[in-house]
Amino acid sequence: MESLINLKKELDAIVLLWLATANSEGVPNVSPKELFILNHSGDLVIANIASPKSLMNILENPQVCISGINIWKQKGIQYKGTAKIISPQEQQFKTIEKEFIPLNQGRFRIQHFFQIKIQQTKKITAPSYFYYPSTTEEEQIQFAKKRYFANDLSTEKN
Repeated sequence: MESLINLKKELDAIVLLWLATANSEGVPNVSPKELFILNHSGDLVIANIASPKSLMNILENPQVCISGINIWKQKGIQYKGTAKIISPQEQQFKTIEKEFIPLNQGRFRIQHFFQIKIQQTKKITAPSYFYYPSTTEEEQIQFAKKRYFANDLSTEKN
């Protein structure tokens, strides 16, 4: 598995992760997560702000998949692993909550933490890089900016 430094570097370039869970019957759920850290043990810790479905699914089936991309470079990561729920009643919760203060800045009430033991990592890359091998990150960034900003409603005339 990758080093902690590489995993942290990849996560630092991502502002939103997607957590995929499934219940005991295999019914999937995907939920966005904006507060997350890589702890000193190499576990991914995600703040559960408002995801009761993710919570229930993890209670039934701890196997999860997490993905996130740098929207400009259109490259990212996918992690698979086993999730553990850390509730506010546990001593560990307060310790982890302190680590989240710089990220959270008091904006959200954190319900639980999902601590994921990463068992598998995979790079995610936009299909453009495969179908057009000469594609550079700079070109991809320019294309992404053009696409995102072309859809910016604040620039439209009424």
